[in-house]
This record gives sequence, structure tokens and C-alpha cells, in this order.
Amino acid sequence: MLSRHHYRHLLCAAALLVLAACANAASPAESSAPKVKPGIEVLRDRGFAGLEGKRVGLVTNPSGVDSQLNSTIDILFEAPNVKLVALYAPEHGVRGDVYAGGKVESGKDEHTGLPVHSLFGSTRQPTKEMLQGVDIMVYDIQDVGSRSYTFISTLGLVMRTCAEMGIPVMVLDRPNPLGGRKVEGPLVRDGFHSFVSQYKIPYVYGLTVGELATLINEEGLNRGQNGKAAPLKCQLTVIPMEGWTRDMLFNDTGLPWILPSPNIPYAETAICYPSAGLCGEMYNYLNIGIGYTLPFATFAEEWVDADKLKEKLDSYHVPGVAWRTIHYQPISGRLNGKLIHGVQYYYTDYEAATLTLTQFYVMQAVWELYKKNPIAGASDRLSMFNKVCGTDFVSNTFGQTMKVSDIADFWSADVPAFKALSKKYYIY
Repeated sequence: MLSRHHYRHLLCAAALLVLAACANAASPAESSAPKVKPGIEVLRDRGFAGLEGKRVGLVTNPSGVDSQLNSTIDILFEAPNVKLVALYAPEHGVRGDVYAGGKVESGKDEHTGLPVHSLFGSTRQPTKEMLQGVDIMVYDIQDVGSRSYTFISTLGLVMRTCAEMGIPVMVLDRPNPLGGRKVEGPLVRDGFHSFVSQYKIPYVYGLTVGELATLINEEGLNRGQNGKAAPLKCQLTVIPMEGWTRDMLFNDTGLPWILPSPNIPYAETAICYPSAGLCGEMYNYLNIGIGYTLPFATFAEEWVDADKLKEKLDSYHVPGVAWRTIHYQPISGRLNGKLIHGVQYYYTDYEAATLTLTQFYVMQAVWELYKKNPIAGASDRLSMFNKVCGTDFVSNTFGQTMKVSDIADFWSADVPAFKALSKKYYIY
């Protein structure tokens, strides 16, 4: 029987997803006050100190809200002593109206009339012209805690241009939904930096966005999108949260989860993302719940025998992970309307589990059952897989043997040193 502690960390289950949705929809009378106050609320409580009388640029998206769902855009736009003059759009756009990977266009925000400059179109680093007339840049986006999510890359490129122009940057801090203790994966190797692997940090980095921004700034990690340009240091201020502790997962904070992008609908999905997203880079291999109601939470295909796959995975005794069979029909994508079979995974012991290796155990099991090697046949996707991994060691080694044991030591080797380094920048 699972302990009470283990139940608290059962993740990616459909029942918990429903409960999370219901909790977020609860009326104020039914909900207790949030335990955590995000940076935007702390800034407001301080009378917007640091922004008074200044022309402010803002990088944000729909996840930039206070605990009552008021947009940071509106909060700053309506503040009597703040002059919000421009918005900057990351992937998916300022209002979240651009789907994954879609080009974000510059234009005008319909709600405020402010100009919107795209940072996910023809340019991903703001030009100096985009920042003309801005005295300070503010960043407020809910992070997902994984290196390959592009918002932190946008932040770094904004910091570079601001450093060049002498414009201060203010980061409004938010919780890391994976908590502040989970660190997994190798540092990005030279030659594998990109917009999904911009910094020499582990795949799961265990820092809030404010802490990460400080580490990048102080350690000279801000070398641009290709990792080759000289590092630049900006004048950085972090407005910290109140009430957040490193052992908190997002649902412990009492804050509403606003999906930062279309396929991260729940806080639990942010934990599923590093567990399946690397596998998801291999098209036509395994459905990982994208196009269904459980993004990043399943592994399934038409040709899979769900019972045999579960039996094989159970035989590995993967620490902190349990499996169940699942059968479903995706409602969009490659397998739209087709009945597929596989497994859904649950974290029964979050601390013991290595999230990022979950998908590699599944790939090992699929190889042993069906002799399908997605890496060997992924010449068109191999470059992106390597960029997301931050190295070609995984594709070269795991792609040869399909055994997790052959990459496990490498996968965790950089973790102790990064934990020691990052502790210098802990705010909480």
C-alpha cells in the first residue's frame, strides 16, 4: 500500500488531472488563500518600486497573472506610476493565440493598443530598434523547469540586448513546477547549443526563473542562441516570491495553473514533459499523449500489446515509477481516430524517480519486444534530438544498445557539480 507521502506525488494520472482542473475552477469561497505570492504581487505590494516613472517593456504570455488571474499586462498598464510602452512576444504569443512552433507576428495588442514585438519569428533576440524608448525590461512567464522549453532562451536573449544597451532587466519570479531540488541530465556540450539548449545547464535544473537568470548572468552562460558569442552581463533585479520553498511542487503553492503553452494544460503536465518529450522528438515512433487528453503522459501505438509492454516495464523495477495499461483514440495528429495501446506512467515516489529516464526505459522495452529503434531510423530528426539532449552521446550510445544502463552514469554525472554551483544563487 502506498504511503500518504507517495499519494501526494502521484502524477500524470487522469484522476489527478481532473482534480487539478476542478481545483483551479473552484470559487474563492471554496478555496483557501494561496500559500505563495508570485513576483508580480510582491512588486505591486511594493508600489511598483523600480518602475516608477519609467517606460517599461514587458515580456509575458497568458501565464503572467496574479493569484486572482489578473494579467500582468493589465496590472502594469493600469498602474498610475508606471508607463508600460511595449510588449514582447515569446513562442505562442503574448496572448497565447499561436500554436506550438507557429511564427509569432509583430503588431498591436488589441486590449491595450500597445505595440507587440515578436521574439519568435524572423528574430528571436530583440533588436536595438525594438528596445528604443524602453527604460527597463520586465519578464513574467511561468516556467516549466526543463531546459528545452523556449521561454528561458527568450529571457537570455532579451538580457543580451539589454546588456548591450544598458537597459536594466527585472524578472518577476514564479515557482518551478518541478520543485527546487530536482536536477537531472547532462550539461549542454559544445556544438549542441540552440534555442532549445541555449545554456550549459542540466535538462532539469531545479531553479526558479529568477534564480536561473541570476546564475546565467553571474556565471557568463549567456552566450547567445548558438552558445558561441561572448557572454554579456545585464543589470538584473529579481522580484522574489513570498512563501515558496524548494520542496514545493506547483499544486502545493495554492496558485492557479495557467497553461504557459498549449500542451502543458496542468501543473502535472510540466512534470510529464521531461519524462516523455525527448522520445516525442522521434516522429512516427510512439504517441506520447499529444493529440489526446494526456499530453506527455502515455506511450502508445497501434502495434503495441499493452499488457506485454507493462509486464516488460514492471520487470525493470524502475525506482519511483508505476505503470498501467491504457487504450485510447487520439483526437488529432498522426493517429487521429485510431485505437492505440500502451502504458500510462505514475510517479509513486517523486524523490526516488529520475523523470528524464522514464522515456528511455520505455524505448528499451519497445526495443526488446519489437526491435524498433527510433534513433537508428531517425536521420531527419536526429539533429533535433541531439540538440534537446544537449549532446550526441545519448544517440550514439543508447542508439547502439538500447539499454538505459549504458547512459545512466553519463546522464547523472554533471548533476552534483551543478547543484553545488547553483546553490550560490538560491533565493529560497
